Amino acid sequence: MAEKQLSTEELIAQDVGARLPVGPMAQVITGLALLWSLFQLWIASPLPFIFGFGVLNDTQTRAIHLAFALLLAFLAYPAFRTSPRDRVPLLDIALGLVAAASAAYLFIFYQQLALRPGSLTTGDLVTACIGIPLLLEATRRALGPPLAIIALVFLVYSVAGPWMPGLLAHRGVSFHALANHQWITTEGVFGIALGVSTSFVFLFVLFGALLERAGAGHYFIQLAFSLLGHFRGGPAKAAVLASGLTGMISGSSIANVVTTGTFTIPMMKRTGFSSEKAGAVEVASSVNGQIMPPVMGAAAFLMVEYIGMPYVEIIKHAFLPAAISYIALLYIVHLESLKLGLQPIGGHQPKPWLRRLTGFAFGAALISGLSLAVYYGLGWLKPALGEYALPLIGVLLAVVYLALLKVAASVPVLPAEDPNAPLEELPQTRAVLLSGLHFLLPVVVLVWCLMIERLSPGLSAFWGSVMLIIILLTQRPLLSWMRRDGSHDHGTFVDGVVDLREGLIAGARNMIGIGIATAAAGIIVGAVSQTGVGLVLADLVELLSMGNLLLMLLLVAVFSLILGMGLPTTANYIVVSSLLAPVVVALGQQNGLIVPLIAVHLFVFYFGIMADVTPPVGLASFAAAAVSKGDPIKTGLVAFFYSLRTAALPFLFIFNTDLLLIDVDFWHGVLIFIVATIAMLIFAAGTQGFFLVRSRWYESVLLLVVAFSLFRPGFWMDMVHDPYQDIPPAQLAQALDGVEDGSSLRLRIRGEDAVGDPREFSLLLPVPDGATGEERLQKLGLNLYEEDGKVLVDSVAFGSMAADAGLEFDQQILKVRAPTDRWVKELMWIPAFVLFGLIVLLQRRRQVPQAA
Repeated sequence: MAEKQLSTEELIAQDVGARLPVGPMAQVITGLALLWSLFQLWIASPLPFIFGFGVLNDTQTRAIHLAFALLLAFLAYPAFRTSPRDRVPLLDIALGLVAAASAAYLFIFYQQLALRPGSLTTGDLVTACIGIPLLLEATRRALGPPLAIIALVFLVYSVAGPWMPGLLAHRGVSFHALANHQWITTEGVFGIALGVSTSFVFLFVLFGALLERAGAGHYFIQLAFSLLGHFRGGPAKAAVLASGLTGMISGSSIANVVTTGTFTIPMMKRTGFSSEKAGAVEVASSVNGQIMPPVMGAAAFLMVEYIGMPYVEIIKHAFLPAAISYIALLYIVHLESLKLGLQPIGGHQPKPWLRRLTGFAFGAALISGLSLAVYYGLGWLKPALGEYALPLIGVLLAVVYLALLKVAASVPVLPAEDPNAPLEELPQTRAVLLSGLHFLLPVVVLVWCLMIERLSPGLSAFWGSVMLIIILLTQRPLLSWMRRDGSHDHGTFVDGVVDLREGLIAGARNMIGIGIATAAAGIIVGAVSQTGVGLVLADLVELLSMGNLLLMLLLVAVFSLILGMGLPTTANYIVVSSLLAPVVVALGQQNGLIVPLIAVHLFVFYFGIMADVTPPVGLASFAAAAVSKGDPIKTGLVAFFYSLRTAALPFLFIFNTDLLLIDVDFWHGVLIFIVATIAMLIFAAGTQGFFLVRSRWYESVLLLVVAFSLFRPGFWMDMVHDPYQDIPPAQLAQALDGVEDGSSLRLRIRGEDAVGDPREFSLLLPVPDGATGEERLQKLGLNLYEEDGKVLVDSVAFGSMAADAGLEFDQQILKVRAPTDRWVKELMWIPAFVLFGLIVLLQRRRQVPQAA
């Protein structure tokens, strides 16, 4: 199996159409990739500020980042299918150098450009006219034609505005203004998306590549097999768990499929799964890796900038849906195993459930105890040690690392990955677990920096990567030295240097596509901001949805999926969120539903990741089919069917934000997690047509009704008991007096939009503390008056709570709704569970004769 690493690289190259040249050009490409990774580590570190050298601002770093991406794109990706794969033609080298020079122009002439904003010289214009077409060509090579064509359409639309039909017509943009906006300023190509790719995404992709190179990927796969291999369909369940663990440290679906799939897919096939189902299980679990904290897909880092929310908060909101989605996929695999009548592997039978649950509870308690000890121990150490805290915590980390390596040296070495080895016995969980605990240290450092130190995502990934670099350089010689019996030679320090070099190169090569995608998507974002087409699309979508929020969400989902057939997930998220996320929020307000911005962006993100599954262009499905030797379209269809749970979740958390843990306390959050997990398992059983036995059609429908009721109990409770009572607008002060401070009133407002057109919308008015309603009204900064029976806003204090809520001068208050004392919506779970019990009885009656 010495060719394993090479075959994986060839597989990735085959799936993304990349070259694997030989000779000097191979050295040039690897050298450039290595240089790019070192540059990104340099700008992320505190070193430039310590040495006073190489301190660059955002625009300069973005320019260098794109220069590397463009040069590597032209060197690594051939122009056509028939182009040579083992060498790089001179034309491609020339195009790469010119494209890189066009991007680096903003770095080289930064001072001059800063002194003359908006006034283009001939050099600026020529650079933009060369840079934009070459960026589009690099996009076509690295990511296929769709994104390049969409970007080109937006460029043409910018210039051809006056000749567009009615609704789409605009004043038009001059050629000079287009070149300036798209290439010279930070509104287009060098905008927020490329900035996030430079600051955050590269470091997280590099973190994943280094962790994989250190051996964590193999460790996670072996751990998953040892834990789940002895169940029915064990390899498939292990594939889900391994992909989930790998997904925690990797933000790429295709990389996840190829790294875990080369081992798990052949194993699944040999236990009885068809090629398509084996590939689909791997695709469904790998794609979900992008929604799994702490290292989510690249789009999650864009969310930080677009919403203005810390990454830690995004992790908190994204955790629950991601966790229940993975648990449901394990259950879907279990149902598939029952349908196929699969048996556990080997003679090792699972322990009785009581012992297994006790062992799990003890393990969970131990890990929780250790986590609490570390959290509060170091939390107490920091203020006590003052300026010495950082070096002493560093020493403590080194001691823990050496202790964990000593533990790893005391257990047998993990077997080499061999998907063709017979499935007769499984690795022992204890031995596997102890052999790689040190791989968790970089993840601990990353999470500590993000959540405790509250560092930026980029700096957190940098410190995680530093820990990884130390592990890569030292684990081989230290393990060889600590393994006294000499039973295994782990290698030397030089082997560690080779591992580090290869990890840095792999990280940069994985980033080429993302860097190009964010730059090309910047063209679309730039065109939207320059032409105002976003408002046009908002009107169009509102017209098509007829003001119905659910229909609107369906349109957004379909739009995401259609775009996803040709766009990578990051570009898909940028386009859909910049065009349609504000529209969903505005339409929700008009329908009286206050939709948090994070919920809308996660909605778009979820349907963006479905792009990697959706036939006919789901790249992850093609990658899995290349491993499984199955049909890629059939693999994609089965994977899409398995991913229905991922498609249902966004609709549920838009209407029930409890699922995103918004305004939820700890114990309520635990309860929601348990019930939402049960609901998702029931949803999986309903969509798979199999529960205890094969379901009849009406049982599947009832299972889906039960799942819906558990996910959104408020839907039924609102029918039984209205959560709000209507109060005349003239009695707003009395309404404020009659509710608790900290709660909110719902107001229906008639006013004008940004361009002066009349509109109606809803908003939440927070209730401040105060002895009387009048006093609370004053604290809100709101003055009202009555005219002809209408209640109008007379004035709103600048920066007040009323202004923050969205109230403005001369708006009319149409309706005031105050919260009432009503039954908790969770009571609707009781009839749902009763109905579920009825289905269980029906199926158990059929299960007994089958068993007999």
